[in-house]
Amino acid sequence: MLIDNLKLDIAEPWQKRFQDAASDLMFKIRVLHDQVMFYIILILGIVGWLILKIILTFNSNKKIISHKFSNHNTIIETIWTIIPIVILLLIAFPSFKLLYLTDEVLNPQFTLKIIARQWYWSYQYSDYSLNNSESLSFDSYMVNSDDLDKGDFRLLEVDNKIILPVGSRIRIIVSSGDVIHCWTIPSLGVKIDAVPGRLNQASFIINRTGLFFGACSEICGAQHGYMPISMQSVNLENYISWINSHFE
Repeated sequence: MLIDNLKLDIAEPWQKRFQDAASDLMFKIRVLHDQVMFYIILILGIVGWLILKIILTFNSNKKIISHKFSNHNTIIETIWTIIPIVILLLIAFPSFKLLYLTDEVLNPQFTLKIIARQWYWSYQYSDYSLNNSESLSFDSYMVNSDDLDKGDFRLLEVDNKIILPVGSRIRIIVSSGDVIHCWTIPSLGVKIDAVPGRLNQASFIINRTGLFFGACSEICGAQHGYMPISMQSVNLENYISWINSHFE
């Protein structure tokens, strides 16, 4: 089921920045990235200025002998030891906070089980079943280039998209049926390994409707590049209608 006016979250040619954030988690990742880049630019600017100052002041043509104050000074050495420590702490605390947020799963409203296979994805909506029968599940294969319609994206389109609601906490449980894979959607800030014999989990809240693309980001074999992920976020009413349509 598709809706009109979808905003496509997809990588663009020569893109240098993150894709637009579609979850609070991805927004926090972008904020941390911008903070770290600020410190990097600040450090490069100061260090570059110092190197340039040294080159211009103490070159062999001027024959200037540096003063002892410039070479051996307790105050200067204390300052350039403390400042890097402070900068590292300013980066470490937000990083640890974000790291714990990525692993936190609190009161999920919906659960999506993901099984990685060579080379496609299997999805199971384990919250729903009809008359105690099997849960809603389906496989998702990449659409071959010869079968693409006009406007489709090569190597990203799948025959069965994931449909998830906006504004609800969603838990994903990820595993693998063969080798190690990695389920990744950049716009949501989700990147979780699919390991055989192990269940990994993560959670997120989608902030807006849209069509999001991802792919397996683990080198999993000969057809590693043919495991795309396509997910559409809809409002809760459309999500319920989509679920009911599979049990009619």
